[in-house]
Amino acid sequence: MSIAMIGKKVGMTQIFNKEGLSIPITILQIGPCTITKIIQQPNNKQIKVQIGYEYIQPDKLTKASKGYFKKQQLPCFKYLKEYKTNDIKNLNIGKVLSIEELKIGSRVTISGKSIGKGFSGYQKRHHFSRGPMSHGSKNHRQPGSIGAGTTPGRVFPGKRMAGHMGNNQVSIKNLKIISIDNHNNILTIEGSVPGKNGNLIKIYKK
Repeated sequence: MSIAMIGKKVGMTQIFNKEGLSIPITILQIGPCTITKIIQQPNNKQIKVQIGYEYIQPDKLTKASKGYFKKQQLPCFKYLKEYKTNDIKNLNIGKVLSIEELKIGSRVTISGKSIGKGFSGYQKRHHFSRGPMSHGSKNHRQPGSIGAGTTPGRVFPGKRMAGHMGNNQVSIKNLKIISIDNHNNILTIEGSVPGKNGNLIKIYKK
């Protein structure tokens, strides 16, 4: 059964194994999340499950959002996310999902927004090589030619150029769970997770 939960990135540190080698780890605070909606269409095998995370006061939501949670007879949540699954066994509206559903050593997929780098040039964004730095060279970090001339007479879409870098949705697969703290809802993952500390992340397990 596929399970998805929402949480926040706490930070990174390292641990040492029995051989004395350092292992980079990321600390996450996951859930608890509540199932707020289950959408099952007769002609589609995939089922959509909506989960809510982080309680919020009703007066901080719009009238439509408050009415939605009131209709479901659920508390108000700040964040709502959907995920797809083929099996909803033991899943129903109002059920609370926690990290107790996960096991140490299992593999998960984590997605989040990467750190925004602002407007970046060719060398930083695409790892282009620079021009000569000698005196008289007027092409240190310039773009150079971007087109082929009269034919085709335009620049093709997708041309690698300077522009906005980072702040994209990134997913990393097969991250190993190192430890689980059920009391504090803390999960320790081997490796790095996209985003800066405090960012909202989504963890998914098949």
